[in-house]
Formats: sequence, structure tokens, C-alpha cells
Amino acid sequence: MEIWDILDKQGRRTGKTVIRGKRSLSKGEYHLVVHIWIVDENGRFLLQKRSNNRSMMRGEWAATGGAAMSGEGSRHAAIRELREELGIHVSRNQMVLIKRMVRKYSINDIWAVKVRSDVRLNLQKEEVAQAKWVEVPVLKEMVESGNYHNYGKDYFEVIYNIPNRMKNRKF
Repeated sequence: MEIWDILDKQGRRTGKTVIRGKRSLSKGEYHLVVHIWIVDENGRFLLQKRSNNRSMMRGEWAATGGAAMSGEGSRHAAIRELREELGIHVSRNQMVLIKRMVRKYSINDIWAVKVRSDVRLNLQKEEVAQAKWVEVPVLKEMVESGNYHNYGKDYFEVIYNIPNRMKNRKF
């Protein structure tokens, strides 16, 4: 059972929580979602395909991430999701907050992390069917052709610039 903090539009906890799937959020209520974009030394993204067992976005190529649990901060949630879904362990200072986007019922924090292309993956089979490294033009083609979950034009304008932003970061 997942319990989420209910946030206001500024991302502040309201003191209320919701159990995932038990009720819908009302207008003006949000929950925190994290997306993690993994970049290697060559500027490629590590993409993941969601398992066919998932209830949402079943079998789709989509961002690594998920909802923050009650009491959990954004960075901690991103580190946890990265470890759980792909088996990648990183430290707090490796994570870079790229942007916060307010959606209809969620506040989405987009994180980036740089790892070596030979990083050992341990896919969480319940969540992730496969993973692969791709260059930005390949990701663009996947989005445009419908082979990658389309989070929107404004979202991908931010994403496509992540490799340049991460170029000089250390591992």
C-alpha cells in the first residue's frame, strides 16, 4: 500500500495523505512524482521499457521514476526509484534537479544523473522489461513515432538538453 502526501500547488505538504488508488485527488491537490534521466559519458540516455504487468503505461518506453512516499523528499524518492527499478546506486550529490513541472494532479520533479555506460543493471522485473542506451536523435524519433511515452512538448524541450547540461559533471 502506497501512501502519498497531498501537496499544494507550491509543493508544500498540506498535512493530508492519500492511499494510492483509494480516492482521486481534488482540484488544487497534488502528489509528488519523480522522473530520473540517466546519462552516460557519451551523452546517451538509458531508457527503460515498462513491464507488461504494470497497470499504467503497460509495455511502454517511459521515464524511470514514480511517486514519492509519504514523508519522502524528492531527491530521496529519485535515488530510491533508480535503485529499485534499475539497480543503480548513486549518492545525493550525483543527482541534479533539472526542473519542476506542475501537472493536473502531480508535481513532477525531473532529475538527472550521470553514470558510466558499463554500469551494472539489475532490472526490477515487476516494473521494468528492458533497458537500452540511446542518443538524443533516437529518443526524439521514438517520441515522434509514438514508441516512447509522450509527456508533452514542454517536457521534452527540457529533456533533450540534459546531456549538454551533464557533460562536465563527474561520476
